[in-house]
Amino acid sequence: MSSASTTSVFMPPAVTEVAKNVDTLYGFLLIASLISCILVIGGLIYFAMKYRRQGDNDKVPYISHNTALEFLWSFIPFVIFMVAFVWGWVVYYQLRTFPVDSMEVMVNAQKWNWVFTYKNGRKSPALLTVPVNQNVKLIMTSKDVLHSFFIPAFRNKQDVVPGRYTAVWFNAEKLGSYQVFCAEYCGDNHAGMLAKIDVVTRAEFDQWLSTEPYKGLAPAQIGQKIYSTSCIACHGLAPGEKKTGPTFAGIFGKTEELEGGGTVTVDENYIRESMMLPNAKIVKGFQGVMPTQSGQLDDEEVAGVIEYLKTLK
Repeated sequence: MSSASTTSVFMPPAVTEVAKNVDTLYGFLLIASLISCILVIGGLIYFAMKYRRQGDNDKVPYISHNTALEFLWSFIPFVIFMVAFVWGWVVYYQLRTFPVDSMEVMVNAQKWNWVFTYKNGRKSPALLTVPVNQNVKLIMTSKDVLHSFFIPAFRNKQDVVPGRYTAVWFNAEKLGSYQVFCAEYCGDNHAGMLAKIDVVTRAEFDQWLSTEPYKGLAPAQIGQKIYSTSCIACHGLAPGEKKTGPTFAGIFGKTEELEGGGTVTVDENYIRESMMLPNAKIVKGFQGVMPTQSGQLDDEEVAGVIEYLKTLK
């Protein structure tokens, strides 16, 4: 079992140096809060019991104030708050200061998938592969609505905003596979907007980056790979299964009723049109929420999806 699959008490295993610093700060805040709670609530209960009224003739002694005590219960929390503030600022500065030697990867968010593009032009839907102990900077934008790129094991989260670029960086110190979530509600299949980060050795990364992603695969196999990364959140494979979009089971060659009237036969042209212009002809009973795949998939990938749909019964 890899180190990435082990669990910790409070959070996933810390995979980066910044994540370890976040955990240490979190532990300090947790312990300080626990001690403060015990002192305040414990003191309240103790004094309530010790000085509770014993009878109708009890008299409360006159107490003006205690300067030293009043100073301490103000100064000590102030020191703790300032320590937490400075410590938090240092960790935030580490999160937001990008190393100059970072490997840059473009990230495109779109309902409901992530696409990673490397400097050599290779695209990788739903899978970010990086070398271990390498500074990596992700330059991110969205094609539709606000998303949020969240890596729990790295303690890193950054909003991904349409019409502008945001960035986040990390340096993974442990080999393994780590989960990516969208942490900003973005529609029906928000929970299915997932990706993986594979941290591999430098040699494995160099080999992966230089290899054609579909080398040796038949068109239908290419389509199956595209389905598992980009289509699975919205389209099922079981007959009659209804998600955000219609099931792919037995869909090729089928005649579908359309919203607004009319019918269409699901052939090669309709499938391509539905991928590039998804709102042109919407199947009855569904909403026009599918994002365009124009610029996301090339001709080989579109043809692969078509061939894959032909194999589904």
